[in-house]
Amino acid sequence: MNVLNRLAETIAQRAGADPDSSHTARMLSKGPEKCAEKFGEEAIEAIIEAAKGDTAKLTYEAADVVYHLMVMLTARGVAWADVLTELERREGTSGIAEKASRS
Repeated sequence: MNVLNRLAETIAQRAGADPDSSHTARMLSKGPEKCAEKFGEEAIEAIIEAAKGDTAKLTYEAADVVYHLMVMLTARGVAWADVLTELERREGTSGIAEKASRS
């Protein structure tokens, strides 16, 4: 099992924890809209570091983005496994062809 799957499991386990003892539980207790807002904030921070060219800070912020993406997905009942399944479905398909198939 890779680190992303372990993280997804940890987030799922902490979803029912006491918000006073778990940052993940605290985020989830605020609802899906707040989780989405926090994901957006983290994504903007990553964009800023990418534009600046600071790879160490970008790496740090990218990890925050992934974590908050998973929390947001959990808040909306979307399993990480479902995201991986969708990526596998797209694997080997040109991005241009995949985008054209959406219309």
